Amino acid sequence: MSILVLGSGQLARMMSLAATPLGVDVQAVDVANNQVVDPVTKLVSQHSLDSMLTDVNAITAEFEHIPEDLLAKVHATGKLKPSAEAILTGADRVREKALLEKLAIANCPFKIIKEVDQLDQTVEELGNQLIIKASRDGYDGYGQWRLQDQSELPALKAQLAELDLEKVPLVVEKMLKFDRELSMVGVRTEDGQIAYYPLAENLHYQGQLHVSIAPATQISPALTSQAQTVFNKLAESLNYVGVLAVEFFQMGDQLLVNEIAPRVHNSGHWTMHGADTCQFENHIRAVRGLPLGSTKVTSPTAMINIIGCKAFARDMLSIEGCHLHWYGKTPREKRKMGHFNLCADSYAELAKSMLALAEYLPIEHFPLLKTEAARLAKIS
Repeated sequence: MSILVLGSGQLARMMSLAATPLGVDVQAVDVANNQVVDPVTKLVSQHSLDSMLTDVNAITAEFEHIPEDLLAKVHATGKLKPSAEAILTGADRVREKALLEKLAIANCPFKIIKEVDQLDQTVEELGNQLIIKASRDGYDGYGQWRLQDQSELPALKAQLAELDLEKVPLVVEKMLKFDRELSMVGVRTEDGQIAYYPLAENLHYQGQLHVSIAPATQISPALTSQAQTVFNKLAESLNYVGVLAVEFFQMGDQLLVNEIAPRVHNSGHWTMHGADTCQFENHIRAVRGLPLGSTKVTSPTAMINIIGCKAFARDMLSIEGCHLHWYGKTPREKRKMGHFNLCADSYAELAKSMLALAEYLPIEHFPLLKTEAARLAKIS
C-alpha cells in the first residue's frame, strides 16, 4: 500500500511516520520542482512524478497552496483525496467565503474587493476596524493588514495599491471582539463515516499559532454540537475524504468560522500523544480506505509550537509527559521549527508542566507559555 503526498514539509513527515506501522509507504512531492522525495530523510527518489502517479494507491496533500497545473494533473488520476475542489477552496478565501455563504454557515461579516478605492465604501459598511486578507497565499499572519482607525486608511490604501487585486482580490472582514479561538479537527471516510476530535483552544501571537490546549476548557455540549454540525455541512458538501480542520471564533454561545484547512492541522498535533489515534494516522486510514481509529482523548494536552528558535538542550525531556518533535529545518524568524506536546492527568498538572517547561526555554520565543499556564491553573 502506498500514498503520495503533495508537499514535503513536516506534515508529510508526520504522515509518513504514522503510516509506517500500518504497512503504508509514503512518498512526497516537492511542489517547487516536482521531485519525489522521502518525506523523512528528504532524499530524492529515483522514481519520477509520472511513475509515482501511476503506481501509488492514493494521493493526498499536506497544504493547500499547490500549483494549479500540478493539482490538475493529479486530479486527473482520480486518486486525489481530499478532492481538488476541497484543496482549492482551502487555498482561496474567496472560494471559502462563497462555500460558507452557500451553506449558510456563520462567519465574519466581510466584503471582497478588487480595487483599492472600494475600501472607502467597505469602511462605511463594516466600520473602521478591519482585518484585510489576501485571498491566496497568506498564512501565519502573512498577507494580512489591519485597519484600527479611519485615520490610517490613506496610508493603508497607498500600501495596497501596489498589489494586483484583480489577480489576488482582498477579503475584508469586520474586526470582531470574540471570546477565544477554537478549532475542530475531524476525519471523514469515502463512504461518509465521520469521527471528531474534541474542540481545541488556540492561542495566537502576531497572527501565528503558539499554543493549543485540548480538550478546550469550558466547552458545553451545545457548543460541541454546533461545531460538529458545521463540520458535517462542509465535509458533506465537499464529499471530503481525510482530515479536515475548521477554525472558529467563539462569541458567547455562537461559533463563527474563521477559516477551513483541508488537511492535517497544526492545532491537531496534540493528538499525537493526547488521543488514542492521532490525526496523521486517521488521515492515512481515511485516504487509504482503512477503518478509522478511535479519537478518544487519553489526557489533557498542551501543544506548544517552537517558532524561530535554534536548537537547544533536551533537558526538558525530564518533565513527565513531555514529548519533543523537532523538524530539522534551518532556523529563521517566524518559522515553525518543531513542537512540544505536554500530557498530564489534569489541567492543574498540565499547568505545572507548562511552567516547568518554560524554565528550560528562551522565553522570548514562547511569549504565551506562562500566561496560559496561569490561566489553566485557575480553571483547575
